[in-house]
Amino acid sequence: MLTIPSKSNCNKWALRALLIMLVLGLASPVPLCGSDKKKKKKVETVQQPTGPQGEPVDLSKLVWPNPPNIARVRWLNYYAGMKLDYTPLAQTKKKQSWMDRVAGSKQVDNVDKLKKFPWQLIRPYGIAIDSKGLVYVADQKVGAVFIFNTETRDATLIKNGVDAHFGMINGVAIDDGDRLFVSDGKMHRVLVFDPQHKVEGQISEGLVDPVGLAVDNENRFLYVVDEQQDLVFVYDADSLKLLRHIGTPGKKHTSTLPGEFGGASNVAVDRDNNVYVTDTMNNRVEIFDADGNFISEFGKHGDGPGYFARPKGVAVDCDGHIWVADQYQDRVQVFNREGQLLTYIGDVHASGLGQFQALVGIAIDKQNRVFTTEQYPGRMQMFRYVTDAEVAAEKEKREADLAKAADARRGVTSDTSQKPAEAPAVTPQANTPDQKTPDTAPQKPVEPPPSR
Repeated sequence: MLTIPSKSNCNKWALRALLIMLVLGLASPVPLCGSDKKKKKKVETVQQPTGPQGEPVDLSKLVWPNPPNIARVRWLNYYAGMKLDYTPLAQTKKKQSWMDRVAGSKQVDNVDKLKKFPWQLIRPYGIAIDSKGLVYVADQKVGAVFIFNTETRDATLIKNGVDAHFGMINGVAIDDGDRLFVSDGKMHRVLVFDPQHKVEGQISEGLVDPVGLAVDNENRFLYVVDEQQDLVFVYDADSLKLLRHIGTPGKKHTSTLPGEFGGASNVAVDRDNNVYVTDTMNNRVEIFDADGNFISEFGKHGDGPGYFARPKGVAVDCDGHIWVADQYQDRVQVFNREGQLLTYIGDVHASGLGQFQALVGIAIDKQNRVFTTEQYPGRMQMFRYVTDAEVAAEKEKREADLAKAADARRGVTSDTSQKPAEAPAVTPQANTPDQKTPDTAPQKPVEPPPSR
């Protein structure tokens, strides 16, 4: 039965409530724990990257090889996921009274201030770039394909359970019509998306553990590396029918024969439609023609520059150089077709700019941007490849500057009309910057130590 208190009891309870409010400060015009007014959090924009101790990083020095050599690779940026947005949401609820606060029903301001936490990279693997320059990254742990706009740093996702059904996604590839191919090792298939990112088909014939992908747009071939079967399957990129395979199955990663694989992981295609496969457990790269015929191989096991210790990602630039991402060495190495080391990035296992931890993926687009993925920091880094033609132009400029400086030392005016008709050639001095021809290595190959 509900008991109605007497008038005297009501006065006593009112007095007790007033005393409690005075003790807690609720009856005071100035709250003890701060003002009810919302304080806007100031978001500082980082103008440039900083080092481990917070010191500013000079991006002009993040080049490979080091000056005075002509740079062949420049670091540009990194991406770890969707942008953090701290913009407060619009106030939609009325101001609370003191009775709400006494009853413990005060709303938390942060609910209104913070938006939904964005998705971040955890275990990124394969990379592909579409015709608009958007970068697609398959994340094995998140179970989604991140799509990065490198200019605005915005990111959208193709999500598991929303846009498609993924098990364990690994590789991605995009054809010249912006159709997206995504390999899924757990589901034993490759999903095919149209340019609007809607599923339009799948490939499952013959597949057990698909990983790396590549597209030959001219011949309309889709290459799919099956790591467990030691095979590279070749499908028609349009009809999705199986055409043939490269390699010999059934040897359980034990074959070292040319043209066969021991745990192959990734594949790339050059502008001549040659095919490059990282034979991971054999620590080599094998090269085939468009018909699947073996051409050559390079690479040996070791822990020094020029050697491999579990190569994973592979890509080919516009000048035909072969870029290999080495997972155990955390090093990107660049080779010519003969397997001669040209330059490399990364020399320690670290998370600094231009360094790597659990490096796995690499891709190069038509703008000569180089993208890498690493799994422990959960990020993608972006570099710029300096082409042979650009190096030739820089070499010519440096030689002209040297000649001009030499003329100035001799007192010769820069006005060509006052120069002798047959001016003697100027020989650069021995201590001038390294001036290699564009078809040679950007830095001298490092003599590797004996392999372990």
